[in-house]
Amino acid sequence: MQHTQGTQATPALPARQIRAAHTITTLTVYQAYAPHLGDPAARDGRFPAAWKRERMTWIKPSFLWMMYRCGWATKSDQETVLAVEITRAGFDQALREACLSHYEPGTHPDQAAWKAALREAPARVQWDPERDLHLNPLPHRSLQLGLSGPASRAYADEWTVSIRDVTPLAREIHGLVRAGEHAAARALLPVETPYPSGPLPHLGA
Repeated sequence: MQHTQGTQATPALPARQIRAAHTITTLTVYQAYAPHLGDPAARDGRFPAAWKRERMTWIKPSFLWMMYRCGWATKSDQETVLAVEITRAGFDQALREACLSHYEPGTHPDQAAWKAALREAPARVQWDPERDLHLNPLPHRSLQLGLSGPASRAYADEWTVSIRDVTPLAREIHGLVRAGEHAAARALLPVETPYPSGPLPHLGA
C-alpha cells in the first residue's frame, strides 16, 4: 500500500517585511529609466551627470514590484531596468532616517508629529502590495524607499557599488510568463530573502 506524503502549507509572510537580494555588505535595488539615462548608467556603473540629484528618487528591493511599476520595461521612460547594488551601510542609514510617506495611527503620536518628521526626513517609506508573476497583488507588502536631498545625492555618488542593465532578464521572464512557462520564469527571478534590518517601529514594521 502506497502512502502519499502530505504537503505543508507555506507559512504566511509578515505583512511588512524587507526582502532583497543582498550580501554581507551590499543590497540590490531596482529602478527603471528612459534609455538616455539608464544606458549610460549601466555602461559606466554610475549615474550620469544628467541624473538629477536634487529630485526624490524611489528605489525598490523587489524585482517583481519593479516589473509591476514599469510594465516589464514597456512603459514610456521606463524601458531600461537597472539593478543597482548599494552599500548596506547607506541603505541602513536611510531606513534609520526615514519617515512613512503617510500618517498611520499607532506609528505616529498624531498627524502634526508625522508632518514634522516628514519635513525633516531625507527618506520616506511606502509599503505596497508585493506582486506575483502575473503582477497581481499579494497579501504581504514590499518596501519602496524614497530618497531626497542628501540621501539622493549619497545614493548616486557614495552608496552605489555597481549598476547592471537587467532589461533582457525582465523581457525573458515576461516572455516565459506569457508562454505559460511559470516554473521556468520563477527560476530566473532574483533570489530575495528577508533583510536583517531589525524592527522598524517608526516605519510600522
